[in-house]
Amino acid sequence: MIEDQREKLVEVKNLKQHFKTGRKTIVKAIDGLTFEIYKGETFGLVGESGCGKSTTGRSIIRLYEATDGEVLFKGKNVQGKKNKKDLKDFNRQMQMIFQDPYSSLNPRMKVLDIVAEGLDVHGLVNSKEERKNRVYELLETVGLNKQHASRYPHEFSGGQRQRLGIARALAVDPEFIIADEPISALDVSIQAQVVNLLKKLQKEKNLTYLFIAHDLSMVKYISDRIGVMYFGNLVELADSEELYKNPLHPYTKSLLSAIPLPDPDHERTRKRIQYDPEAYGSNENRSFQEVKPGHWVLCNEEELAEYQGAALT
Repeated sequence: MIEDQREKLVEVKNLKQHFKTGRKTIVKAIDGLTFEIYKGETFGLVGESGCGKSTTGRSIIRLYEATDGEVLFKGKNVQGKKNKKDLKDFNRQMQMIFQDPYSSLNPRMKVLDIVAEGLDVHGLVNSKEERKNRVYELLETVGLNKQHASRYPHEFSGGQRQRLGIARALAVDPEFIIADEPISALDVSIQAQVVNLLKKLQKEKNLTYLFIAHDLSMVKYISDRIGVMYFGNLVELADSEELYKNPLHPYTKSLLSAIPLPDPDHERTRKRIQYDPEAYGSNENRSFQEVKPGHWVLCNEEELAEYQGAALT
């Protein structure tokens, strides 16, 4: 197989994130996750609520200390102890946009100070005037204006608050942004505006995204490649178009069959595929294998032969 020549910006290797919920109870939120994100791409991560998507993003950015495994950013392991300078450099290069645009903004701070927080922490401005002008520039970049700088978060709509979250993330000129379900709390019409803004900023600033969501139609629109998660594991990974045209894992097929289309005739005849984890069985004898170049599925040897046959048809 021809080796991929693209630059790997983020490498997740056998990442595990286990939480203790009692004396003996351990929840395996992530249990052996492996994937790569290439510079300049949008990697979509999808799955139902509770599958470990958000935990993955928070572990990559070190909001959680990983139980096991590695996260490499530009070839360097981000886990473990770091000195103050290395941690500060890492925090500048990697930022996060949170799911709830209201609770992630301090209600007691004006927009000027919210957006400028990163500038202050990293010492990126030399005067109050430069600080103010930089915030004005960022607000205009995300479709707001300088008059908004003197307001408080409660004075904005949900879509505008998410734009403020994006402006705050952009303030330190990061290379990599984790967008953790950034549109799930927004109206459908506003969702499209925010996603289009993210795509526009990616082109202008050469950004790389990890886009976490459960809305598969929107993920397809913004993502170059998509990973499908189920209970802490990746079950399938492929290019966006390939995954939608040729889903192989039964869980992926189930997710895709649930996407509604604006076509009454199609909706009347659409058959929902139900995924039965008990019938599918344990993943103990399964591993993540490449069915065809760039298309990976969690499977055993028998299933691999079946998937390879399906991929050729």
